[in-house]
Amino acid sequence: MEPDSRRGTIKRRGFMGLLAGVAVGGRTLVEARDARAAVYAARQASGAPATWPQMPKRTLGRTGFEASRLIFGCGASLMFRARDALLNAAYDAGVNVFDVGYSSYYWNAEENLAPFVGKVRDDIFLISKAPAEVEGLGDQDTVTPAQAKAAAQGWLLELDKSLAALKVDYVDAYYQMAAYNSSLVTSDEMIRAFETAKQAGKTRFLGLSTHRNAEAVLRAAVASGRFDLAMIGVTPAGWYDWKNRAVLAGSKSMADLVPLFDEARAAGVGLIGMKAARHLDGLPMLGWWKKPDAFNGHYDAELKNADLSPYQKAYAYVLEHGLDAVNADMSEMLHLQENALAATTSKTYFV
Repeated sequence: MEPDSRRGTIKRRGFMGLLAGVAVGGRTLVEARDARAAVYAARQASGAPATWPQMPKRTLGRTGFEASRLIFGCGASLMFRARDALLNAAYDAGVNVFDVGYSSYYWNAEENLAPFVGKVRDDIFLISKAPAEVEGLGDQDTVTPAQAKAAAQGWLLELDKSLAALKVDYVDAYYQMAAYNSSLVTSDEMIRAFETAKQAGKTRFLGLSTHRNAEAVLRAAVASGRFDLAMIGVTPAGWYDWKNRAVLAGSKSMADLVPLFDEARAAGVGLIGMKAARHLDGLPMLGWWKKPDAFNGHYDAELKNADLSPYQKAYAYVLEHGLDAVNADMSEMLHLQENALAATTSKTYFV
């Protein structure tokens, strides 16, 4: 049941009802491996009127912003229609970071987010992003100054389009999206482009998002000393491979990546996880079916046996292994409830 979309009239599901509903939905997902069945079971089981659990906060690196540990990924959710009721519910649940992206990839997401942003702009941290594109540039290639300059100009043009679509003067952070080439990411031209945008009041902080060659890109960004945020594709089993929609072959486990994450955070870079649970869905078009137990080998007994869905376990795990927050696409109240519960209780499984 979708809550009332008017600000301040949202009907919140109770915490105990949420616990019961998500637990039932999680069991249904594991037993039936059917997300729709899980949604139905959770909806049937939950509904007691009370308040949401307290959303924990974490300072996002040198931005100084006290961010909710759950970030609302608006791109996929808002591509085709507005979801003000869901956005309002997330905001009321303590989510105060909203991440979106440029229209060539996320279609109408920024336009659909704009009405909500207009009501809460001063209280949220708003992120948008676009790629800096160089045709044919490989992961290890060295970008030329001319290539970097052209890429930077295109990146700035997308920022202007995003600001217009969002109906705002500035975004709090602007990312180099799908960053994969370290020499481009840290090039003088890209850094100058960001400084130009910052001086014009169009953005305040520089970030990147990456799920390709991510370890090298993150290390380069940290070494440059210029990045405030990094959103990385990572799972409990290690780096996420966007090309294959799976865990990167030969990746270190997330537990083994913690020293790198600690180094990044010590350098003032706020770390946000994405695609933490995407691997669990498989890729049916390639014959890879749902695999809810894929990360169990990385969990201790307490988390493995917790009455949480496989998705919740993945989010709880990454939040307690070096990340400040996790970004999740959410298109239903159940998704929000599940993810909020994982974010608010993650610490209890790693005492």
